[in-house]
Amino acid sequence: MITAYRDNGEAVVISAVKPPASLPSDIVWIDMLRPDKAEDFLVESFLGIEVPTREDMKDIEPSSRLYTAKDAVFMTASLVCKADTGRPELTDVAFVLTRGILVTVRYEEPKAFGLFTAAMHRIPGGCATGTVLATRLFETITDRTAEILETAVAKVDALSLQVFGDRPAGQRRPPHYLEAKLMDVASHHRLVAKTRDSLASLSRVLTFLYTVPSVQEDREVKELCRTISRDIQSLSEHASFISGNITFLLDASLGLINVEQNAIIKIFSIAAVVFLPPTLVASLYGMNFDVMPELKWTFGYPMAVVAMVISAIVPYYFFRWKGWL
Repeated sequence: MITAYRDNGEAVVISAVKPPASLPSDIVWIDMLRPDKAEDFLVESFLGIEVPTREDMKDIEPSSRLYTAKDAVFMTASLVCKADTGRPELTDVAFVLTRGILVTVRYEEPKAFGLFTAAMHRIPGGCATGTVLATRLFETITDRTAEILETAVAKVDALSLQVFGDRPAGQRRPPHYLEAKLMDVASHHRLVAKTRDSLASLSRVLTFLYTVPSVQEDREVKELCRTISRDIQSLSEHASFISGNITFLLDASLGLINVEQNAIIKIFSIAAVVFLPPTLVASLYGMNFDVMPELKWTFGYPMAVVAMVISAIVPYYFFRWKGWL
């Protein structure tokens, strides 16, 4: 699907089945969503460039993601998508600046693109060129990334309260409660990790974009590009801080699970302490010998029962006095 945008924000859908003879003169952005070969060929015929394929965008070499060819600037950034679901992902998006037009090639739908197209007509001064539009688009992507981190912080804080929050006296956690929370910790860690990778990619792209001649010639765009780079740096540091908090939460949850397991083992230890001496007494009087002093004694059975009770109580209170239980 090819959607072209005029400098006033108006969208024009271009079909490869019935293509126009040429692009309107006021087109500043061509957005290609899951393009097929026919659509790639159509845009290439309009602009005289080679549209990056999905395989091209997967290349992780910096020289393959950031380069200039035939007066066109090619940049590939990894953006977070599906951040509002339980399985956030990174998707590669290609940005091409040529002839004053921005071309984007993407195979997923990061939310930042929808936010930008909805507010494109409200941008102060408009987007007269593809360079201005690209910078504004990166600004929206950065803002969306900040929103993702804010959401992650809120979720981590809520999870922390669930793990460490106060409970009424005597109320215990449900079985396997903390084990279930470990899955939530893993989900939050995945989101923050993907966001950190995206910020690193955006940082490289903005550094490269800053050196583009069309950016250097526009003082306002140049300053905006520098501001976005600073924001990305701040967000990267914030993401590292959140990642540290998640690591602490993971370690603390595992520690609490060990404490609960130790408490269970402690109960078994108490049971062993209580029942071992009576078992010894019962075993002693359960021996089948013909000559035993208490076998003919009238009070032998009550004495044995009393001995078993005393042998259970004395070790228990002795261990309590020592602080071992």
